[in-house]
Amino acid sequence: MLELVSKRVERPTPANKIEFFTDGNDDYLYKIPEYFNVDWVNYGQLIKIKKGGRVVDKIKRIIFGNPILQDIETTDVENFNGILRERIGRLVRKTKCHSKRKRCLVNGLHVFQFYWDFINEFERGVSPAMIEGISDRLWSWDDFLLYHYAV
Repeated sequence: MLELVSKRVERPTPANKIEFFTDGNDDYLYKIPEYFNVDWVNYGQLIKIKKGGRVVDKIKRIIFGNPILQDIETTDVENFNGILRERIGRLVRKTKCHSKRKRCLVNGLHVFQFYWDFINEFERGVSPAMIEGISDRLWSWDDFLLYHYAV
């Protein structure tokens, strides 16, 4: 995952640091330095303390750099994971519609990603692709299914 992130994001600099916020998984301590200069990374961990299946406390730790302690949260990722499980049946636990092949799972995720970025009306009539300047309009399923890509 970090290899893909390192290829797809703008290279961090001392003036434009990249931020990572994760759970307490210590693997990130060793993997982030493989792909990014830690002097150019703000990395914080959020460790949830649970009792009886409920979160009773949160511990926020600064690992690299100087992230703002209040900003260390994992709710955006957790929310998106919930949306994926809600909208893509093959990601639901204990389901009959699981993917038998990795390629089918990946293709399903690609279709959903296109929907989420180009078709889904994010806020006030705009899609995430419009916000990022990638598209100038909301797409429809017809646009997606009938689009001819010029090679």
